Amino acid sequence: MRRPLVAALLAVCAAAAAAGQTIPAADTHVARMGRTVAEADGTVRFGYPGVTLSLVVDGTRLAVDAAGTASSLVDVIVDGKPAGTLHLAPQVQSYDVFKGAAPGSHRVELVHRSETWLGVVSIARFTADGRFLAAPTLPRRRLLVLGDSVTCGADMERGAGDKDTPGWWNPRLSYGMLAARALDAQVQLVCYGGRGLVRSWNDRTDEFQLPAFYDLAIADAAHPVRWNQADYAPDLIVIAIGTNDFNPGIPERAAYVDTYAALLRRVLRDHPHAQIALTEGVLLNGDKKAALIGYLKEAMGRVGDRRVHLLAPVAYQPGDAVNGHPTTAQHAAMAAEILPQLRRIAGW
Repeated sequence: MRRPLVAALLAVCAAAAAAGQTIPAADTHVARMGRTVAEADGTVRFGYPGVTLSLVVDGTRLAVDAAGTASSLVDVIVDGKPAGTLHLAPQVQSYDVFKGAAPGSHRVELVHRSETWLGVVSIARFTADGRFLAAPTLPRRRLLVLGDSVTCGADMERGAGDKDTPGWWNPRLSYGMLAARALDAQVQLVCYGGRGLVRSWNDRTDEFQLPAFYDLAIADAAHPVRWNQADYAPDLIVIAIGTNDFNPGIPERAAYVDTYAALLRRVLRDHPHAQIALTEGVLLNGDKKAALIGYLKEAMGRVGDRRVHLLAPVAYQPGDAVNGHPTTAQHAAMAAEILPQLRRIAGW
């Protein structure tokens, strides 16, 4: 009687193997880079751009169940090469990440292309026709970049006459993620387009500014989710804020410096082992650029901590005739300009 039972069990195992394997997005086979929130059912939610889910699959097909908004875009990278972009729907749907691939193991990265105000993404589960291997190991070094739309990689990829669309965002080629890859570091982009330290680009002060969204895992005004700073210990923090504050004019000095110094003290307290690098960014020029640099120097003087450093002024990168945000090439130039300074500050 045992032989038929063994045969039946082997048949069941073979059928299960043929059917493949499904795991929740929060499974240990999936490495997560960036600020994410894991729900009780294993769904992973996120809003910041550049959030990356990485996994290795031994198989020929991989699908993901996900939801977002009409503006939610997720880039697919397979074996180190771009393999398309997922345009997510508001309801959870299944999307092919790859299919018909050569047998064997394949490393996959899903990179959030959009930013929070364009929609919050939910990744529910992955299904493969083979098996999931151990999650990729993330770099030991850790970088945190705090900023605005430039840090988010907004409006980088455009053509003359094109209408501004979510497809213009590409944080994977932004200065922050370029710098992280050059430094062999994982990175969190904690950024929000149009926002500043004390006010938005249009002089509004009733929206999340950096001191508020710095503490959020998901900076959705309707449903904000807190971030535990202890969950990510950066070695190096870049703060690139101020462009939007200065858009309506040069803000009042005392209040601005007070707020910046208070933010620096919080960041120093939250991350006692991190070095902090400040930059005025690439979109200010002339009197506004000079004023912000002066404010940064005064805030540093107030704090008086050797872990805080001011980067040399970066070259003005005003975009082009189509859009005022830096282009993809200008992001690469900014990364190349600040990299030697970041290496020196971090000792890398």
